[in-house]
Amino acid sequence: MRNFMKLFQRFLVAPAALGLLAPITANANEVNLNAISNYSDVDSIEFANSFNDTTELNTLIAGGEGMVEDHNHDSDSFSSTTTASFSADFAIGAEDGTDAGDSVQAYYGFQIDLNTSFTGEDSFDVSIDAGNGSAFEYDLNSTSDALKVDGIAYTFPLGDKTTVFVGDEMDGSTLYSTACVYGGPSNNLDDCGNGSSAMGVGLGTAAGASYDIGNGFTAAIGYTGNGSTTNGLLTAEGYDVYGGQLSYAADSYGASVTYANVESADDTTFWGLNGYWTPSEAGSMPSVSVGYEMGDPTTAKDSTQWFVGLQWDEAGPGTFGTAIGTIGAITDDAPEYLMYEAFYTYEINDGMSITPLIYIKETASSDDDLTGIMVKTSFSF
Repeated sequence: MRNFMKLFQRFLVAPAALGLLAPITANANEVNLNAISNYSDVDSIEFANSFNDTTELNTLIAGGEGMVEDHNHDSDSFSSTTTASFSADFAIGAEDGTDAGDSVQAYYGFQIDLNTSFTGEDSFDVSIDAGNGSAFEYDLNSTSDALKVDGIAYTFPLGDKTTVFVGDEMDGSTLYSTACVYGGPSNNLDDCGNGSSAMGVGLGTAAGASYDIGNGFTAAIGYTGNGSTTNGLLTAEGYDVYGGQLSYAADSYGASVTYANVESADDTTFWGLNGYWTPSEAGSMPSVSVGYEMGDPTTAKDSTQWFVGLQWDEAGPGTFGTAIGTIGAITDDAPEYLMYEAFYTYEINDGMSITPLIYIKETASSDDDLTGIMVKTSFSF
């Protein structure tokens, strides 16, 4: 049995090498590699292992903390509170029943997260993404291989119980505390059944605030809008989404109620209900997460969607989860198509994990249901 497990682990590691073969096309408009290489030709720029002591040299790539032209002062160096984290995902798999002819395909996603603080209590964050993961069910970045700013935000406290954020390309629900502990990797079920009420798509300008009521209760509000030079923000012609959430969290369970109003060509009101329960001893029983959402447009038919997820956080050396839910919102009187999935995440070490995923998506014909098998290898550094 032990030899079989070792063989199984080696089999899972293989997609990481295959995923590296995914095409990565340099975009000259986004990244000028020649300009970056010219740093090595500048004699006045030096690198070292510490940025706290300005008598020493600073690092730019190894550790990612900064660069100075004259190491006798730090006026041009990055702040000592600035940190950078990097992650990359490689996925390989196939989906039976698609127009691609059941072919095996590979995709990747890459992300840089920069963070700094000016007061010790605030946070300035920038996320830069790249990737070509536009197909199948893995939730990967899709930027046509070009680096793109995926979000920029400033978060700061107001008093002891209120937190505020402002930003761009951010979700209006950034400060929400949705009651869900399911961590599946699929693009369809990872929103826990409340993809619309939680304002999960950043439209452009965004802002929000949360307030710690006490005794486990938290309230939050959020806004995101796609204003333009002609329509503007918070206008009848613009596209605006605003909402709020009330959540409660105890030691082993939680619940949340989420509201959103989408002002578009057909204004729609959404209500989302979520809850979870976790066992007192991890591994003995799975955690349970549920979600239900209702949509009420002004003229079109109402819609609903739902989700149920189970997750064992200590299933052997990894995490096992399985879920079922509708494929998006289902309008009244329309057939309900479901998706079923199961995944297992295994950590090879602190910076590398592998996640196999298998799923089934119902279609109009039971003979044409889509079955997908994929493996994702994730790196963090």
